[in-house]
Amino acid sequence: MNERFEISPRLRNTSLALIAVGIIALVAGLFNLKLSHDHVDQTRFWIVLLHNSVFFAMVTVASIFILAATSLAQGGWIVAYRRVPEAIGANMWLFGGIAVVVLLSIVYFFQIDGHNPIFHWVHPDGDAILEGKKAFLNPTMFTAFTVITVALWSYFGFKFRAISLAQDLAPKGKTKLYFYNMKVAALFLVVFCLTMMSTTPWLWVMSIDAHWYSTLFSWYNFASSFVSGMAMIMLWVVYLKNQGNLKIVNKEHIHDLGKFLFAFSVFWTYLWFSQFMLIWYANIPEETTYFKVRMQGPYSIIFYANFIINFIMPILILMARPSKRNYFTVTFMAMIIVFGHWLDFFQMEMPGPLGAHWHLGWYEIGIFAGFIGLFIFAVSKSLAKHSLVTSNNPLLKETIIHQS
Repeated sequence: MNERFEISPRLRNTSLALIAVGIIALVAGLFNLKLSHDHVDQTRFWIVLLHNSVFFAMVTVASIFILAATSLAQGGWIVAYRRVPEAIGANMWLFGGIAVVVLLSIVYFFQIDGHNPIFHWVHPDGDAILEGKKAFLNPTMFTAFTVITVALWSYFGFKFRAISLAQDLAPKGKTKLYFYNMKVAALFLVVFCLTMMSTTPWLWVMSIDAHWYSTLFSWYNFASSFVSGMAMIMLWVVYLKNQGNLKIVNKEHIHDLGKFLFAFSVFWTYLWFSQFMLIWYANIPEETTYFKVRMQGPYSIIFYANFIINFIMPILILMARPSKRNYFTVTFMAMIIVFGHWLDFFQMEMPGPLGAHWHLGWYEIGIFAGFIGLFIFAVSKSLAKHSLVTSNNPLLKETIIHQS
């Protein structure tokens, strides 16, 4: 069962080329920042970095959540490719670390004329609403929550992978580490509920529009991140299969992943509609202002594209059983879903600081490409270090004979 993955020159060169594109875009953005005194350009530079760093950090932690949830559920179906989410989760320190640097740089170092254009609560300046939220929305609280959250996520990302590797070396038939992994999973889910399912999206994303709030917002972020995380796992599993690895993975496992892409696209839409419908129906001005700029303003094209890409396409293409078992179809839809939810985070974060002056040009696409390249490079390095198939896992036989 010992399968080793070797990084192909094509994959390595592709990842490095994408990283180079990201670096060039970042350097060009910095150069433009020094030359331009336009407040929009300065804000754009930072909000694009925030958008991508937060998106990839949340997608990465989604893989850790998937490991924890399937461990507690004793799901045998994922054991065949468990090393993929483990490799993604093990890089939480990298993407979480980037997010920490970007977020804290914005809070402490970015201001224009004494104001922070992205996180307005940093300088309330007598704003009654922001002053009322000051006990929670302040730099000290933001820093503490951000650093502790990323540190805990990174720890569990390492921990799940370490336990899995230790299980490979354990005496055959021993289940001590298997049940210890379940305890760690239970502890992580508590942490996950107190961070990703509540405080973290409030601080990192919702506080950009600090006058507005939604009690569904964290669930909405979770759904977007989870389905993107599943899409990333799908892409890696299909790629490894095409490279001749993961021999025990078959169309039954691919079908399971396809069902998750379909089901959680519907779940995301349920939350999207629930949040929108309640605000639309109540028609309270301080609530509707959030959707007015997105639905009727300059972001309307992104708003409707978001719905089409993340709901209409998955429900039409992935509903049929054969489509969830077709490698080309699921790969295409996984890429579409990742891009669609990247757009979802774009429309969540851009209107607050940029208003009508939004862009989707060379800088946005270049930074996105850089993060994709870094993701490919980091995960492929992790995958290449150890066997792609877990050994001595009590559910290994179950995953081999699994039928969807």
